[in-house]
Amino acid sequence: MFAAINLPYKLFNRVRQSIAYLPCLLALIYLTLGLIAVIPRIPDSALPDILGHLGFKDPDTARALLSTLIAGMISMVVFSFSMVMTVLSQAGGNFSHKLVFGLITERHHQRVLGHYLGTILFILILLMVPFDGDTPSLWRSLGGYLGTLMVIHCLALFVYFIHNASQSVQINAILQGLHQSTRESMQRLTTLQEQARWQRLDGMEIPAGGHVIHARQSGYVQNVQLETLARLAEEHGTAIHLNFMFGDYTVEGFPLFRVDTASPPGEDFDDAVLATLIHVQGESVKDLYINGLTQLMEIAVKALSPGINDPGTARLCLHQLTELLCRRLKIAPSNALTDKRGSLRVSWKTHDFESLLYRLFTPILHYGRDDVSVVLALLKALKTLSLFADAERLVIIQAHADRVVGALGEAAKDNLDRHFIDRRLQAGEHRLRLPGGLSPASAPATLVNDDCVSATRRTE
Repeated sequence: MFAAINLPYKLFNRVRQSIAYLPCLLALIYLTLGLIAVIPRIPDSALPDILGHLGFKDPDTARALLSTLIAGMISMVVFSFSMVMTVLSQAGGNFSHKLVFGLITERHHQRVLGHYLGTILFILILLMVPFDGDTPSLWRSLGGYLGTLMVIHCLALFVYFIHNASQSVQINAILQGLHQSTRESMQRLTTLQEQARWQRLDGMEIPAGGHVIHARQSGYVQNVQLETLARLAEEHGTAIHLNFMFGDYTVEGFPLFRVDTASPPGEDFDDAVLATLIHVQGESVKDLYINGLTQLMEIAVKALSPGINDPGTARLCLHQLTELLCRRLKIAPSNALTDKRGSLRVSWKTHDFESLLYRLFTPILHYGRDDVSVVLALLKALKTLSLFADAERLVIIQAHADRVVGALGEAAKDNLDRHFIDRRLQAGEHRLRLPGGLSPASAPATLVNDDCVSATRRTE
């Protein structure tokens, strides 16, 4: 019963998140305007006299105007979106293919597409419905003028669309957009956890036994309606434990839930629990901040590939990751939901800071260990994180810093590299235990000066 009630809600959310939602909605509005322009038989006497001189005297003039307008609109639509797809494909090749879908699904791009398609539909309706008599009525003439205004509006949208699309594929705009989306996702999580029912239980494990609910479809489980799940558990006097992490890909038949009950609650209960799952295709930053962090890491790794070779972009990604991870250090993600009496109703797994740091920094270090500037940027990020970490997490950050220092030792090929790195090991505010230098305390600077003096003498 609950699953049947929840089905329309899930269907509406799926349609609302579709690329075609806004374009279809706007096209429907234009379709209504088109029908209003052709169906009512409003006599000229019912309209203000001041509009009398706007009527077309020759029906061929109106048809020629509308034909020209619709041909221009179709050409503009083809040109706009062919160019945009080329730009987006190039951006996906340079940064990450996951970004292409995100840029296409932006709401303002969908609005522009909806106005384009709606204008074409409006003009097409005017062309399809014939005029009454030898000359079009004033009401139909006003519809032609309205179509002209719509095309002028689309020309303004064309300029805006080209400008916005070209700006949105620049790396600074992409990184800033990902950073903002991830930050907002963290803020929503923080706001949600301010409720007393959301708690953090350390060392909690999923109990063995009980009733197991298996997945009935494969896909990414982006989120779960936890409040609804807690109400179900409270109604049946039990607790439900999630056997996966948000964002995981689960296959059909995977044991998703464990219910603390000796006997199966029934098929309706299983259907209601599975109906709370939110499946998506791909990764949504809006619902899960970890996806935003992962995409920033992937852009950095892509920039470090031999085909791209852009360490500057990798450093920009590290700057964004540092700020977001500092915010993550201030958050203790909840992993349990209780009822009003304090009884546990839902529990789930979360990504701890240790796994998150390893997941983000290890690939960047692996692919950028030969670039001193990238490895130093990693060390600087760890120094900043150490200022916001407690004692437990500081140990984790220290372990990563030791590995980064080891990579710096491997990357230092000569005395000049060691001299450059030594001056930056202890630079800046931090709480890490770092060595005084990669080379012996005897002066790397003196070695550099001696080399310079020898070179000068040879030149003379």
